[in-house]
Amino acid sequence: MGSPRPALLLAAAAALLHVSLPQGVKVRPEVVAEAGQEVTLPCRLTPGPGVMVSQVTWLRGAGPRKTSLAVFHPALGPSYPQGAPGRARFLKPSLDEPSLVLGPLIPSDDDTYTCEFATFPHGNEDGVTRLLVLARPSISAESREVRAGGASTPVAVCTAAGAKPAANVTWRSSLLGSANATELPQSDGTVTVASQYNMVPSSAAHGQSIACVVTHPALSQPQVLPVVLSVLHPPEVTIDGYDDNWYLSRSDAILTCVAKGNPAPSQYSWSTSAGGPLPPAAEVRGPQLLVRSVDASVNTTFVCRVSNRVGTSAAEQLILVRAQPNTDGAGATGGIIGGLIAAVVAVAVVATGVLICRQQQKDRTERDDDLDGPPAYKPPPPCMKLEDVELAPPAPEQLKTPYFEPSVADGPAAPRYHELPTLEEPESELGPEPGLADACLDQINPIYDALVVVDDEASAPPRERDPPFFMSRAMYV
Repeated sequence: MGSPRPALLLAAAAALLHVSLPQGVKVRPEVVAEAGQEVTLPCRLTPGPGVMVSQVTWLRGAGPRKTSLAVFHPALGPSYPQGAPGRARFLKPSLDEPSLVLGPLIPSDDDTYTCEFATFPHGNEDGVTRLLVLARPSISAESREVRAGGASTPVAVCTAAGAKPAANVTWRSSLLGSANATELPQSDGTVTVASQYNMVPSSAAHGQSIACVVTHPALSQPQVLPVVLSVLHPPEVTIDGYDDNWYLSRSDAILTCVAKGNPAPSQYSWSTSAGGPLPPAAEVRGPQLLVRSVDASVNTTFVCRVSNRVGTSAAEQLILVRAQPNTDGAGATGGIIGGLIAAVVAVAVVATGVLICRQQQKDRTERDDDLDGPPAYKPPPPCMKLEDVELAPPAPEQLKTPYFEPSVADGPAAPRYHELPTLEEPESELGPEPGLADACLDQINPIYDALVVVDDEASAPPRERDPPFFMSRAMYV
């Protein structure tokens, strides 16, 4: 009898402990917000039976560096140890749901916040929320003006300033180069990232485009900033206009000095390779050299020099003066033009043939489709074969053959025709009915009736009117 009593006492103590303990402080473990916005840190306590809540306090920080932001007492109301509510205040001053409103946020608000309840008899109950404050970076990218050379140097720089956390900066480029980035923390808790793109600058890289790519949690998608490189280099010079057909007395022959540089070329000069003056027939017009009339003095080498603020470059062109015009080039040019025209004509012929073949194939396909479907008209009923029909034997007078009956009394008058009755001409009003062949022919081609011409002069004597004209149905069919 003594053993069940301790078990009952332990069960009762466990039940009392279960109902008297609070259910805990409910907060969000982590809240993410962007700088400049306002954020609410939720907090709620559901105390158990017999538990009294006397006060709630919001603390910032962790460990010994905790500081009080806001306090609420049921009898004394809300209190803010750092002065007026300012950027921290209660959403609803009460012990039931003392959520904290904080804002507008600054990057330094990124910290740990504790909601603490003073209860009796269990002491303090708290919940911790980690507030992450994101600062959107300010992005810029630009090229650096560099001179073409053999050493690697920064040609572009991309900056993501005032970001929290630090932004990730990369480069997209088809050129051969490398990037290096540096991070500089700021006093407000943000980080500035500067990335440089390094390469060996050359004239070929001038005007090429590369891109700076910045990613950050506060950005919905990566930001891409294009950068056009600027490489200073001396002019690159070529001479155009010589066609290997400069002959004596040719007029208005022109050489053009083509130069590309950064900055743009500013000075052009023409001379000969010997260093002497230009031929009397030559005239300088900026980047062009005009020879009004080709003579033996033009048989030389012309030099064009171009300068900009980076340097000077030159190009040479050897001129060979001919005694007679060169017709080989003209023939070759004519052959090229003729070949192009022939190629165009051949392509046109092939294209036309392809189109015709496709059209014919399309027509055949449509005809096949029409044959596969039902007929578009109602066919006539089938006719019986003539051998299946018993025809009445003709009368003896119907078997007479046509003949000419000359009349002695009338002299050389025109002969009169005697015809036998046919299927198209009934014998008399009381003669036989039209046969089955007549009905079949009428169904096959009803328009035959329009081909019968009958003389309406029925009152004339038989010999004074012409016989009616009939077209044989068999002939028409």
